[in-house]
Amino acid sequence: MATRPVHFFWILDCSYSMELEGKIASLNWAIQEALPEMQAVADDNPSAELLVRVLAFSSTARWLQPTPTPIDQFRWQPVQTDGATNLGEALKLVARELEVPPMPQRALKPVLALVSDGQPTDDWRAGLRAVDATPWGRRAVRVAIAIGKDADRAQLKEFLGNPELEPLDADSPKKLAAAIRWASTVALKAASTPLAQADSAEGGYGPYSPPPVAADDDDDDVW
Repeated sequence: MATRPVHFFWILDCSYSMELEGKIASLNWAIQEALPEMQAVADDNPSAELLVRVLAFSSTARWLQPTPTPIDQFRWQPVQTDGATNLGEALKLVARELEVPPMPQRALKPVLALVSDGQPTDDWRAGLRAVDATPWGRRAVRVAIAIGKDADRAQLKEFLGNPELEPLDADSPKKLAAAIRWASTVALKAASTPLAQADSAEGGYGPYSPPPVAADDDDDDVW
């Protein structure tokens, strides 16, 4: 069977608020720890080639890993905080990569994994419309992780584009790690298995229910 690419995009809020209470350090640790599980999913799907990219957004949006990189060659570089929360700019950059070209016509569904702890400070809906206007943006498997109590869950839910889906809540380091693992494995499996391709080009993907995250220990920090 011919190998088909699965493009996985981390879209990460790196605004100044992510520095508070060690959120950015927890995010860096959680993604680093999730990489072996992503590799395991890729190994279990030899017909799919997992390619990873990383986009950070604060006062500006910038690619930290602009080139689609095979998971076995991908090395995590810790992100740093800086400025505001320009999600719209970030989504517009992602949208450019979801056009055909540069995306191939024959591929498996991309995964868009958005992580944020606050509220966008620019016209984020313009960015979302840009993603939705692309062929692969409409078909993408989307995951949203809300860090802490100040995250804009309504905006994250709108990003998901499916009324039956909810953002994953991460109000502690432990829950963030669990949400990152879930986004790195379950969503990836949904994109890389043949079953996922049964959906129509316009219909996106079906609803899924993330498993419950174990309750925090008493001594675990809460954001």
